[in-house]
Amino acid sequence: MTSSAPTPTTPHHGASPEGSSAGKKTLGVAAIGYAFMGKAHSNAWRNVGSFFDVPAFEQKVLVGRDPEQVARAAARYGWSESATDWRSVLERDDVHIVDICAPGWMHAEIAIAALEAGKHVLVEKPLANTLAEAEAMTDAARAARARGIQSMIGFNYRRVPALALAKELIAEGRLGTVRHVRAAYLQDWLVDPDSPMTWRLNKETAGSGALGDIASHAIDQVLFLLGDTVTEVSGRLHTFVDSRPGPDGPEQVTVDDAAWATLTLASGAVASVEVSRMATGRKNSLTMEIYGDKGSLLFDLESINELGFMDATVPVREQGFRRILVNEPDHPYMDAWWPQGHVIGWEHTFTHEIRDFLTAVATGTPPTPSFEDGLAVQQVLAAIEESADAKSAIIQVAAHRP
Repeated sequence: MTSSAPTPTTPHHGASPEGSSAGKKTLGVAAIGYAFMGKAHSNAWRNVGSFFDVPAFEQKVLVGRDPEQVARAAARYGWSESATDWRSVLERDDVHIVDICAPGWMHAEIAIAALEAGKHVLVEKPLANTLAEAEAMTDAARAARARGIQSMIGFNYRRVPALALAKELIAEGRLGTVRHVRAAYLQDWLVDPDSPMTWRLNKETAGSGALGDIASHAIDQVLFLLGDTVTEVSGRLHTFVDSRPGPDGPEQVTVDDAAWATLTLASGAVASVEVSRMATGRKNSLTMEIYGDKGSLLFDLESINELGFMDATVPVREQGFRRILVNEPDHPYMDAWWPQGHVIGWEHTFTHEIRDFLTAVATGTPPTPSFEDGLAVQQVLAAIEESADAKSAIIQVAAHRP
């Protein structure tokens, strides 16, 4: 391939990064967690080298609590071995990268320990369960970065080619001044009141419900696409089903089922955010509507390869949304995949994520989104919770430290 080297806004497939040539050490990778996110990340680690030029690496070890289950998962997902003690894995000289796919309540402890041990760290979103944890993680990442240790948070939807293209169009000024954004992330996996209790419905383990789980994605997209920051929020949280069946009887749900927020941005734009895990018929619908004075963009994750674009600078008789099938070699990431018109899916976003992280590690370039970016989202989430507790009062959002 001959396309240009990747940048944060033009993440195309490029030539082999520095550090991937012969003579460089092979990077050993450990992943912690083998359930939903562990499976998605493992798939990306297993396939990234087949499509992208990345530095040499090995899937060294998969870590989980159950020795039999993690051993089976390791064999199935392409890991050389399995382990149950993540702390001992951090002591290994043959492990250079730690990919944290464990639940949010474990993120801070593992990430900070891994960074202090000199490991490059990729951690799933949200950054942590609390603002204090996110701040501690960001401090650890900043200190590690000074020693050449990289870290990144896994907001994988930044790697959807259609959304990466949207970022490019906005940065090029094709929308003019963005005035307002509508972001909604809707799912329906909790509609049935008899759906069993899980760790995701307990505040001690999940931190929050739909807010941290899926609003974090929507808020990150607002910040990513616009290159903006949030200055104030007003929010509301709601729990529709307050108890769920547990192994020993009904258990109290202590997180939100849905959340709503209005965000004021530093640029003067306003964004509305709506998320729900009780939206009947919506399976995994992240919709973004971005409205500027010269054009607009529409996106829905359930139509992941499509971007709607309306150019308001053409004569009114020609105006209207047009469908862009984001499958051309000139589109972000797409020159690594199939011929035009052969669509890709949700799992490819993780392959792109791993590709970008490996490239950053090899070149010594801090990757994005950074832990600082994760902290910015966490500050907005905390402000929404504070606003909801104060009957939707407007809450100022303090800018995170550079």
